Amino acid sequence: MDSELIDLRTGTREVVLDLTSRCEEFVSGRGDGLLHVFVPHATAGVAILETGAGSDTDLLRVLEELLPREFAWRHRHGTPGHGRDHVLPALIPPYATVPVLDGRLTLGTWQSICLVDTNVDNPERQVRLSFLAG
Repeated sequence: MDSELIDLRTGTREVVLDLTSRCEEFVSGRGDGLLHVFVPHATAGVAILETGAGSDTDLLRVLEELLPREFAWRHRHGTPGHGRDHVLPALIPPYATVPVLDGRLTLGTWQSICLVDTNVDNPERQVRLSFLAG
């Protein structure tokens, strides 16, 4: 297995950050196998969804409705509502696996691999890309 850790800056607002081009670069020329994308953080997840047509913004709005900041979260350190960020990975897991054929991701036409980060307290993130040859 080949693996690489990439550093990202997500800033101080909630984001859906498209990682697809970084993933495409990582698997390019590698043949057949699996790409595994993992976020080693307790407050972020990885989602495969359409971006650019509003789905990314819709996702953040739905998460706010499902996990409102204004809730009596028991996990209370950080900014108000930070407890919701620790629940996020139960809904959007910190990983995704995508088949790779002939060095190319087998994503659907409108699918993108995205980091979902609602934690405004931590602007620095890492994502681990791992390739398992088939």
